[in-house]
Amino acid sequence: MLFPLPTRRQFLRRSSAGIVAGALPIGLSSRSAQSASLPTGQVRSVVIVLLSGGPSQLDTFDPKPDAPAGIRGEFGSIETATPGLRVCEHLPRLAHRSDRVAVVRSLSHTEHNHLLATHVALTGRPTPVPRGASDLDRVQSRTDFPNFAAALDYVKPRTDGVPSGVSLPNYLIEGPLTWPGQHAGFLGVRHDPWSINHDPNDPNFRVDSLSLREGVPADRLRTRRELLACLETPEAQRSSAAAGFESQQEAAFALLTSARVTESFDIHREEAETRERYGRNKFGQSLLLTRRLVEAGVPIIQAAMGIVQTWDTHVDNWGRLKNTLLPQLDRGLEALLDDLESSGRLSETLVVVMGEFGRTPRISTLPGSDVPGRDHWAHVYSGLFAGGGVAGGQVIGQSDAIAGYPVSRAWSPADVGTTIFSALGVDPDIEILDPLGRPNRLQNGVVISPLYGS
Repeated sequence: MLFPLPTRRQFLRRSSAGIVAGALPIGLSSRSAQSASLPTGQVRSVVIVLLSGGPSQLDTFDPKPDAPAGIRGEFGSIETATPGLRVCEHLPRLAHRSDRVAVVRSLSHTEHNHLLATHVALTGRPTPVPRGASDLDRVQSRTDFPNFAAALDYVKPRTDGVPSGVSLPNYLIEGPLTWPGQHAGFLGVRHDPWSINHDPNDPNFRVDSLSLREGVPADRLRTRRELLACLETPEAQRSSAAAGFESQQEAAFALLTSARVTESFDIHREEAETRERYGRNKFGQSLLLTRRLVEAGVPIIQAAMGIVQTWDTHVDNWGRLKNTLLPQLDRGLEALLDDLESSGRLSETLVVVMGEFGRTPRISTLPGSDVPGRDHWAHVYSGLFAGGGVAGGQVIGQSDAIAGYPVSRAWSPADVGTTIFSALGVDPDIEILDPLGRPNRLQNGVVISPLYGS
């Protein structure tokens, strides 16, 4: 069952919620009590802009202009449309649109390794590491927790040919390492998000898997499907293996015959002026394609900026940010927010911009290099949230004087995941079973209530 009756543990937990809430100090409450006053279910799509590699909080949304030079870095900061909010000088477009966004400056967790941190960021759950295994060896596995899109597909499957999740423009793979957190993990292949591994800025961009073979129109495909159903034997239909294959067949058929999906990937339909507004680069065009997927009704779209560890600026942090990364982010995100607002979709689309962690406050130089940068840092980092009922023009959370640690409440990736599912109208307390039959809550966090002015 997709929405099972409460387990004994759920029943006891929920029936005691009022008692627990009454026993907590003022200012604290149970998750159920907190979520009851927050908007839920008003979001149709969630856009996760993943800044893979981990952007520096000091050089983006949490500058420290009064910190020593060895921490402050090379960039200045600028005022925004939000009183009291300053951002990096190389984000002028977003500065002018800060009334639409909320900046969270106290995101935090404990994983400083890219692979483990990416799993945490995209699933909201700790990364399972087999006994005796090195963190560096912990690549993608079917023991992973499902990412947000995969979990959504499990608890709220679609039958209209629109995938529950799409990730683009590339799968996060580097040599023998495949980043965990990108698929359905222990839920199995049938719930994996659809991954697009093509550059939307390529003049020849197309998704071949959405194209029927020449001479096979949609009507003929339907006829073949009906014939296949007639030829299947009852024994084959009862086979569990066949059932799994049949579910994938059905998903493939739905995709191939869904005009909404196929047309959304035809980015060449966009006017040249529109494509220029997003930036004629891989990231900008990925955000444009993301907007088209929102219009097609895809619930969760993950757009990764660049490739694996693009924001991993151990070397030449300020050169890479100034010349490429920040201008592309500034331009592409501005265009996405503008288009969503002008079409009336921003109110029903939650946009989340974050890396898997941040960067060290102290500037460092790697051995053998004379170009400084910043190292990995998960203790505190920043994220940007917009749309979907989020109250823009505010800063949530605060880091210390050098952006090293939170000095206000810290918010975790589990809280981000809980916020995402609540916004989509999915109960974060729903339990899913791992391969050993153990129940796991969909998410273990709380809704980031200040996003909604609560």
